[in-house]
Amino acid sequence: MVLCNNLKKNEQGVSESIGFMLIFTLIIVGIGLVTLYGYPLLLQQQVNADERIMEKNMIVIQNDLKSLIYKSVPYKETSLKISGGILTVYNTTANPTPAFRIRDSSFINPVDISFSPGQLQYESVSAQQVISIENGAVTIRKMYQPGSAMLAEPRWFSDTDPITSKTTTVIYLIGINSTEMMSNAGIGTVKIQLQPEMTNYTEISAPMNPITVQYMFNPANDFSVAWHNYITNTLKWKEKPPVGSGIYILPDTDTLVIKRYDILVKSLS
Repeated sequence: MVLCNNLKKNEQGVSESIGFMLIFTLIIVGIGLVTLYGYPLLLQQQVNADERIMEKNMIVIQNDLKSLIYKSVPYKETSLKISGGILTVYNTTANPTPAFRIRDSSFINPVDISFSPGQLQYESVSAQQVISIENGAVTIRKMYQPGSAMLAEPRWFSDTDPITSKTTTVIYLIGINSTEMMSNAGIGTVKIQLQPEMTNYTEISAPMNPITVQYMFNPANDFSVAWHNYITNTLKWKEKPPVGSGIYILPDTDTLVIKRYDILVKSLS
């Protein structure tokens, strides 16, 4: 009887050990599955959230630029969270490309204006994404991949008077500058102001048609597809052959108005 009792106790101990090992194994496997599949998904969700936040932030800054330019507000500042990347100012002088060139076909006193807009640019290595404010537009592209898109358009337009049938084309040139190299990550405040001394207004009556606008891009920072789609689809301007020339022909214009504004980024921190 004593031997039988000992065997039963040993069997109970083995059963408890096996049960513990099974439960422990299931816990370890569960943690491993969460780590293997769940954690990367959580990281990706965070990266996607950072992208959406920065897209909205850049559109907010674009609206601040509009307030300075179109509403004569002298100064704007916006606090924002710069997540998952770095926000940097590229001056018009430090970053000469991309550039816009406006020309007409006159041989005497021709219109020939070149302008480098500079950029306020967000770069995220984790998301492999670049969002830029360039010449009044908010553009986006993937790093190391061709193609780009425009999240928010600039304010260019051609308008025909229904009475006189005369066409006026207005092009805004918006430069971004700073007194020094600036970049920031984390919580920051973007402080910008209009530089009235750098602002000018050019009105050209009866320019020689055709008038062309050329977008010259930096191959390392290429937003040419975004500008091509905006100019050809929204403005309905034709691209001069060959395809991909980056030169666009304006509709016949009686008055060409070019408004230039310079924005000074005073701080990103």
